[in-house]
Amino acid sequence: MLSPVPASLAVVAALASAASAHVAFWHPSMYGFNVTDKTYSYDNRPQVPLYDMTFDQWWFHGHIDHPPNDGDLFDLKAGGTVNTILSCDKGATLYYNSSEGGDVGFGSDSPCPGAPLSAFHTTGEDDVKGCGLAIAYKSDVHDVQPEDFAIFSINQTCVWWQNTSFDVPNLPACPEGGCHCAWFWIHSIDSGAEQIYMNGFKCKVSGDVGSQPIGKPAVPRRCGADPDNGFPDPRPGNCTIGAKQPLYWYQKERNNMPEDTYHAPYYNDLYGFHDGAQNDVFQDGVIASLAGSAPTSAPTTQTIPPAQPTTTAQSSPSQAPQPPAQSPSEAPASPTTTQADPTTPASTQAEPTPSQAPPTTIARVEPTTSNTPEPVPTTTFSVPVASVPTQVAAAVSTSIAIEPVTSSSSSSSSETTPSSTAAATSASVRRCKPRPTNAAAQLNKRKHARHLSGLRHAH
Repeated sequence: MLSPVPASLAVVAALASAASAHVAFWHPSMYGFNVTDKTYSYDNRPQVPLYDMTFDQWWFHGHIDHPPNDGDLFDLKAGGTVNTILSCDKGATLYYNSSEGGDVGFGSDSPCPGAPLSAFHTTGEDDVKGCGLAIAYKSDVHDVQPEDFAIFSINQTCVWWQNTSFDVPNLPACPEGGCHCAWFWIHSIDSGAEQIYMNGFKCKVSGDVGSQPIGKPAVPRRCGADPDNGFPDPRPGNCTIGAKQPLYWYQKERNNMPEDTYHAPYYNDLYGFHDGAQNDVFQDGVIASLAGSAPTSAPTTQTIPPAQPTTTAQSSPSQAPQPPAQSPSEAPASPTTTQADPTTPASTQAEPTPSQAPPTTIARVEPTTSNTPEPVPTTTFSVPVASVPTQVAAAVSTSIAIEPVTSSSSSSSSETTPSSTAAATSASVRRCKPRPTNAAAQLNKRKHARHLSGLRHAH
């Protein structure tokens, strides 16, 4: 058991911690393990917070040129639990021998022995906001980019204890040369300025390693209960599920969090990070409301080539997928329906099924097989657009009336025009037939003319 801080060290610890008043991850595998306040032209010790910095300054805390010694790797036991040391000062940890100030409180499990809670930015245990560990499967630190890191474990009671444990999912083995990991933390806005903490380190995965690679990390989204901002209940549909990137916030460059000064992002349920191992890290990150919400049937939008009149069949409102509910301050989720491009050929568009398209009224013309023209009955009925041939559907708006056209005496059947437009074109170039000379042919001609004019005389 860890012993209380000796009284003789309490004052020293309090002074040292008050001067630091921040927290870092400490391990020989980290970049910048031996950086002091004199290494840079500014105080760039591992525990110094990061805010309003250029990418080179905040990425890996600007310590890429201070790598760990060869062979110093942080061991992650796949499916197990690892312990990390989080402290305001290396002198308060088991590594105090390499600290400039020596032992300033080793033996306490406080992250800042003898210092007030404000030294690690909290007003109490109920005010801590959690921290996380991330991994990137790249052995060359210069190849690692912010988008490569995936958070694989969260401890929501962080920072509160110096010895902080993290559960590790069944991660796969690292490539030759190891992986790169990082510790991330953002404290409560109730106790401190707008800033983030990041310490990178070399790591490896050992033990009963898994075989499934991690998914492509996506940007986390604010989705948990947020009563201070008008959302008393969680909004799980707005969460990012699967692999998630760390929270890059309040820097000059490469942020992925647009939140303002008073809406800090945290490594807890507010951003979809549950406590413990992130076992969904093996899936590509995606917004929950869109995961598996692709339509089971083809889109109900049909487009006819622009050379012809177009007919668009819309699905009924009850069948259209509904977008997820969202707050006005959040970016909308991607739409779940797609409108077809009118310039795209019909062959590339999905055909609507008969159950999806509204019926359209058209006229059907029955062919005649007699050489003698007879009145042609016209039947009106309703059919779905999807069952209409393309050349007919192209000319349909709401309803069409197709005039019957009789063939010459040498033809065995009559033909219908493919559309009203084609019919009009055909009529404009039609040639008159010779006037019949015998009485029977004249009678049939008059009967046919009366039928076309709508008269139904019986002779």
